Amino acid sequence: MATPNPQIESTSDDRLWVLLAYIFTPLVPIIILFLQDKKERPFIKAHNMQSLLLGVVIIVLSIIITVITLGLLSCISFLLWIYPIYLGIKAYRGETFDIPVVSNFVRQQGW
Repeated sequence: MATPNPQIESTSDDRLWVLLAYIFTPLVPIIILFLQDKKERPFIKAHNMQSLLLGVVIIVLSIIITVITLGLLSCISFLLWIYPIYLGIKAYRGETFDIPVVSNFVRQQGW
């Protein structure tokens, strides 16, 4: 059974940045990496690399689905973008969570 993630103290500014990072992934996570004061905040740090990697995975999956189905099932690739929005809303509530495969990869890389 999975252990729940410990809650990290966050400000409303932190939660807003993380929400934007999930919704506008991978653009906002890259911007956060250039903002020294933001990338050092514990709550943002816990979510930023997850959202960046999730965005890259979704883009790759969208391209693969579109190419394989010759664009006929591109609506499925559009539906993939609902998941980061859901995660952004959870993060805005102050929650920390694991994304299957992505979180483990991020931890193994030491990000």
